Amino acid sequence: MHFDAFDRYHEKESILHRLDPRVKVVVTVLFIVSNALLPDGAWLAFALAWMFVLASNLLSKLGLGYTFKRSIIALPFALIAITVLFSIPGNPLTTFRLFVWDFTITDAGLLRFVSILIRAWLSVQMAILLVAVTRFPDLVHALEHLRVPAILTTIIAFLYRYLFVLTDEVFRLLRARQARSAAAPGSRSGGGVVWRAKVAGNMAGQLFLRSYERSDRIYNAMVARGYVGHLYTLNPHEMKSGDYYATAFAIAAIFLMQVLGRL
Repeated sequence: MHFDAFDRYHEKESILHRLDPRVKVVVTVLFIVSNALLPDGAWLAFALAWMFVLASNLLSKLGLGYTFKRSIIALPFALIAITVLFSIPGNPLTTFRLFVWDFTITDAGLLRFVSILIRAWLSVQMAILLVAVTRFPDLVHALEHLRVPAILTTIIAFLYRYLFVLTDEVFRLLRARQARSAAAPGSRSGGGVVWRAKVAGNMAGQLFLRSYERSDRIYNAMVARGYVGHLYTLNPHEMKSGDYYATAFAIAAIFLMQVLGRL
């Protein structure tokens, strides 16, 4: 399993790619928080937020619809908020019966539900763009510069670094299971549901033990090489004038979204 299979970074020569990672992280967080704070039905502010995302796509040279196509997959997760259609008081729009319960969709509930979907959709697009224009090691070091606890950044960095190793272990375990459960042509390999559940449990236990032993060996090797709890980088991450201008422009745009959302 190649490391790039988990990397969503796209190498380009664009303004966003050259920005300091701290700027991109801060702007992304502010954008997501701003969307969460917008009132329901702030259509003008939502439109401005989408224009901000589209402009960022253009500046990244990834294509106008880059984040749009990849954000659709996250919308079903926002359907968990579907209960607000029936739980928010308001003028009834329609009523339907499910088994022995009657559900009434209200105008206020529908407004809240659509607003939640738009907020989630815009926020996911911005997060997708962040990982597409910023290398993951730079993201981790940006979090360190922003005073995120070192234990969190270290865990994130090592999880990402060795995720492909764990994936290789899983594929080896799956191949071993297939090799030990061969069957004649036309018949199904392996046993029933109970047998498969038992094998899956044993595989999960083996993966945990192998991961624990590997992590212990890796840590001892790092300590032997002088690791003291801090990850170093060759990128100096120095803020330039363009980074400050970009930050100021983004903050002004986000502030304008909040103003328009409350008009």
